[in-house]
Amino acid sequence: MFQLNEKVKNLTPYEPISGTYEIRLDANESFLTFPKEIEDEMVEALKNTAFNRYPDPNATKLVDGFAKYFNVDANCVTAGNGSDEIISVIMNAFLQKGDKILTLEPDFSMYRFYAEIAECQCVKYQKNENLDINIDDVVTLANSENVRIVIFSNPCNPTSRIITKEDVRKLINNTDALVVLDEAYMDFAEDESLLGEFQNYDNLIILKTCSKALGSAALRLGFAVANKTLTNIIRAVKSPYNVNSVSQAFGEVLFAHPDYIDNCIETVVNSRKEFYSQILEIKSDKIEKVYETHTNFVFMKVKNAKQVFEKMKENSIIIRNMGDYLRITAGTKYENEKMLEAFKKVLEELE
Repeated sequence: MFQLNEKVKNLTPYEPISGTYEIRLDANESFLTFPKEIEDEMVEALKNTAFNRYPDPNATKLVDGFAKYFNVDANCVTAGNGSDEIISVIMNAFLQKGDKILTLEPDFSMYRFYAEIAECQCVKYQKNENLDINIDDVVTLANSENVRIVIFSNPCNPTSRIITKEDVRKLINNTDALVVLDEAYMDFAEDESLLGEFQNYDNLIILKTCSKALGSAALRLGFAVANKTLTNIIRAVKSPYNVNSVSQAFGEVLFAHPDYIDNCIETVVNSRKEFYSQILEIKSDKIEKVYETHTNFVFMKVKNAKQVFEKMKENSIIIRNMGDYLRITAGTKYENEKMLEAFKKVLEELE
């Protein structure tokens, strides 16, 4: 009889909240949709797609567009089927069975998942009550545990906190581990990115995505930026035709409109700032702490967080419950107003 191996037999599929709700503020998606001008260009790109042919294995035009917008060398960029695929590729390429990775908890849960699938151990650095880190302690832990990869999001999902570029440089320079820096939310933050200096390091990979600031979650487009040695390995390990032709074509159109991207980011950041300020104005002892945000969402510690989540769900508003915490994406003005109205009412009912 066939037996499942130990690493998969207890796995359960990742199940995001399904169903139809009036307002969804749970997945950190952009609330902006493409204007007609860009939609029309995408329709033309779709008409010119050769569906009987495999996609460009190097996603050349897409990578060129990404590189031009972010001002990096296209020869140092790899496109992926979302950042998730790239994370999986990195784990399988640079780790061997039994190796260790280091995560900074709480952080994006899929880092641990892909490491475990690669049969590797996960060492966890626990952030303090304020969800900050001591970079010297991280360096010490990475070196004492002889980890092969340190991986973290900056700004962080879910905490919305940010690590300065000086601290990230200190980590990179003081460990032999490969540092995987996930900058999925950096477009919403002040300039703490290391994207402009990635070639200075032999142990740095930076991840970017189109799912957040670029408002293209449906396309599943992610990118890895690293020196040519690391890039060659990532390109060698990934599947040959990993990014489909339609996503490539639509991504090319998107990156051909840099002013539109800039305006989208500014609009989302303004929504986040207003939403964050409005959250801070709520007077309720149920809200224990609202964390400073550098992302497109607000993260807070709330008494009876699970109950609050369920009550919001009854109001056809979906937010993210994470134990004692709630993570709420900034939406349109209407969505934010409806969310705040329901949120205040729910908090009062639970008094």
